[in-house]
Amino acid sequence: MTAIRTEGLYKIFGRRADEALRKLSDGASREDAVALGTTPAVIDVTFEVKPGEIFVVMGLSGSGKSTLIRMLNGLLTPTAGHVYVGGEDVAALEAGALRALRRDQMSMVFQHFALLPHRTVLENAAYPLKVRGVPTTERAEKAKAALEMVGLAGWDDRLPQQLSGGMKQRVGLARALAAETDIMLMDEAFSALDPLIRREMQDQLLELQHRLNKTIVFITHDLNEAMRLGDRIAMMRAGRVVQVGTAETILREPANDYVAQFVQDVDRARVLTASAVMEPAEAASPGNGQPTVPADALLIDVLPLSGQSTLPVSVLGDGGRQLGVIHRETLLRAMSAPAEIRQGEGGEVSHG
Repeated sequence: MTAIRTEGLYKIFGRRADEALRKLSDGASREDAVALGTTPAVIDVTFEVKPGEIFVVMGLSGSGKSTLIRMLNGLLTPTAGHVYVGGEDVAALEAGALRALRRDQMSMVFQHFALLPHRTVLENAAYPLKVRGVPTTERAEKAKAALEMVGLAGWDDRLPQQLSGGMKQRVGLARALAAETDIMLMDEAFSALDPLIRREMQDQLLELQHRLNKTIVFITHDLNEAMRLGDRIAMMRAGRVVQVGTAETILREPANDYVAQFVQDVDRARVLTASAVMEPAEAASPGNGQPTVPADALLIDVLPLSGQSTLPVSVLGDGGRQLGVIHRETLLRAMSAPAEIRQGEGGEVSHG
């Protein structure tokens, strides 16, 4: 089952878009299409987003990620290909059905907040419910609950100009939550915030996701943000998706030199888990005094334990079953040289 599915998606701007599409479909390069006076923003993109997943689309400026997200909710019409939401082809929907899709199934959080300046915090958070025709009392209750979720209880009567940038973004997030849609699209939602507030918003999003289990498509140009938030990541370059996988997969098995160079400076200790670097265990259960960690523990948390004992760290699965061990030398090598990571039993990372 999928929440969102794209198939062979193209978006080409320019009067000769159809000609450029034919060339690209026949194997021509993006430069060949540009030479026709067109701008191929998205080229042959296919992926699936699972229900309850944070799916991050990562890429530098101009890679096509913002164009892509605007095709997911029908703000842009594909030149070719399909976007399916809940089994419906978005591009095939009539205007009324498309409005209903955006109103009832998808909500969007923008980079620059998009708050209505003359409406209060509560009115901004409640606005999608007003559009939907929800009675005044009910929409106020839902908006208050959403504002409380994002830490803005008591700010109902303030105007946007009275808020900091981080607080404005929280209102935008509350507005999306109040809409109670299953899918949230977040386009560079935290990019306008300073680093400290950005980190706080990431923490809050992860906490809310743990409670609400939304399907989230999150656009970012920040690799560390992508690695921190994404259940899976789609990496884009020049309109194409060059790799889709978990953060561990992309770090350990980059699809090409571009991806490898892109991720070379990532702090692997904060991304890789114990299961990714463990080696086969020689015993069925940990020995006395042997430090233990769960399989999903990050290496940053394993490192201090590995220095407290001469024994290797034992990696445990469900029910305390020993899956493998991590020797300190392997741990240090894994954090500095991804090509030398050794894969232990049970350490396979899904490509999804």
